[in-house]
Amino acid sequence: MTRLPNRPACTDIDAYNAARSPTDQEICTLLAELIDREFPEAERKIWHAHPVWFLDGNPVVGYSELKDSVRLLFWSGQSFDEPTLQPEGKFKAAEARYTSATQVRQDELVRWLSKARDIQWDYKNIVRRKGRLERLR
Repeated sequence: MTRLPNRPACTDIDAYNAARSPTDQEICTLLAELIDREFPEAERKIWHAHPVWFLDGNPVVGYSELKDSVRLLFWSGQSFDEPTLQPEGKFKAAEARYTSATQVRQDELVRWLSKARDIQWDYKNIVRRKGRLERLR
């Protein structure tokens, strides 16, 4: 994995990626590199067994290996107005799924990551608010 200057390795995410099949490993490594590049200030860690990036303690983007693909998830993605992101779950999350690293359109992902920075719902406090989301930005 290519490292950004002054950005230490996240060994938990590296270990997660390394434990995937070769095809999924390639997808996960590419996603991690692009997310790290666009969110150098983000906290990143394994959260609920998957790599997730946080801005100000709020989960923003992450990915996970599914049976037949790798799912890229944006917690506030339904608010991005992006037709290629599919709604996921009962809140504001949206996803894209990949079966090959060649399917990851970097220009599209960079645009989604920009929107993820600018459009956020407050998942950090969802339990305190008894399941009610509030828009942060």
